[in-house]
Amino acid sequence: MVDAMKKVARLDVELTVEERNLVSVGYKNVIGARRASWRILSSIEQKEESKGHEQNVKRIKSYRQRVEDELTKICMDILAVIDEHLLPSSSTGESSVFYYKMKGDYYRYLAEFKTGDERKEVADQSLKAYEAATSAASTDLAPTHPIRLGLALNFSVFYYEILNSPERACHLAKQAFDEAIAELDSLNEESYKDSTLIMQLLRDNLTLWTSDLPEEGGMAVGV
Repeated sequence: MVDAMKKVARLDVELTVEERNLVSVGYKNVIGARRASWRILSSIEQKEESKGHEQNVKRIKSYRQRVEDELTKICMDILAVIDEHLLPSSSTGESSVFYYKMKGDYYRYLAEFKTGDERKEVADQSLKAYEAATSAASTDLAPTHPIRLGLALNFSVFYYEILNSPERACHLAKQAFDEAIAELDSLNEESYKDSTLIMQLLRDNLTLWTSDLPEEGGMAVGV
């Protein structure tokens, strides 16, 4: 599915909403399994390290590196498609927000496992993309629009997990939630379910982030 949608994206025409969603879902499925694998491997590696099982740690590290290489390849692949084809062909505010958000997401996925200067670079790129998406969203999309809400959700997760800034994460999530609540009456039936689901996720994260967390914090939910 990813290969098929990549060919469509490279036609350099504005994608329909359905095509756009297929590109997003296709890559999300491919990356999601590997992100989950990476988290599990990292957790096992820490446990084995604490037990002093050096041989096990060595094997796990090798496998984790393979997963990281795959994650890097997938992320760089979709980021190139976004920069070279999807954004230049985008003619509406909605699609621009969608692609800049997607760009922020995939740089964020890279920041989850990169270290040192590499991590700083991808985190900076993620921040720039999320800021571009937020700027376009505030002009072109209603506060209740599911894409604008999804952007706020993921951008707040970026602040919490990548920049370690719970205050900024909470501010962003609360602002998006409050603005959407204020305009709930104008929410159209078509997007009601999607919008209210994301609003619930925003509220869940706010509850998680503002409660008494253990030192390592909690795992935030993004879309």
